[in-house]
Amino acid sequence: MNDYLFFIPIALALAVGVISPGPSFLFVAQTAMNKSRAHGIATSLGMGTGALLLSLMAITGLFVVLQTIPVLYTALKIVGGLYLLYIAYQMWQGANDAINPVSKELFVNKELVLSHGSLMKSYTLGLLTQLSNPKTAIVIGGIFMAFLPEKLPDYSIILLSLMAFILDASWYILVAIALTTPHAQRIYLRFKNNINRVAGGLMGLLGVKLVFNQ
Repeated sequence: MNDYLFFIPIALALAVGVISPGPSFLFVAQTAMNKSRAHGIATSLGMGTGALLLSLMAITGLFVVLQTIPVLYTALKIVGGLYLLYIAYQMWQGANDAINPVSKELFVNKELVLSHGSLMKSYTLGLLTQLSNPKTAIVIGGIFMAFLPEKLPDYSIILLSLMAFILDASWYILVAIALTTPHAQRIYLRFKNNINRVAGGLMGLLGVKLVFNQ
């Protein structure tokens, strides 16, 4: 069982990445508010599937690079760590992004949300949104580079990918269910700056670990 203890820091780091406010969060919230909770949940499942696929690609790709070109793997860790530091800076500085300065409400392009009618389309859009977000891919890759051991125990790739799906889908489903009323939005926005700064600080520590722990 001790062979799987590295799952704990990976789970914590993935959780920090997913709960930090960003475009995915806003898209799920607006889908739920402007269409229905069911559409928000469908979008959330698409986000989770995207996280699963990105995790699968990150783990397998990193181990191929590690086994074939170790020097490139080290270079990727340094570059990835520096980019995570940049993301951390953006998260810290952008705590007030995506808030309507007049109404103090969450907002995104409502035409984009309302242009997709079926649950399957909402799921697909959530999937494509996740897969097309370079920040998500780099954060997931950086987390795995920081915490994966050189030798993985059995079924680790499948279990880690499923864990990424569960964390992403669960969080966004919670968002879709909870943030569908102005009162819930106001409560969230009250703590949004603190959430962003804590997440940014932890992301910065992860970046430092990647850069200096070679």
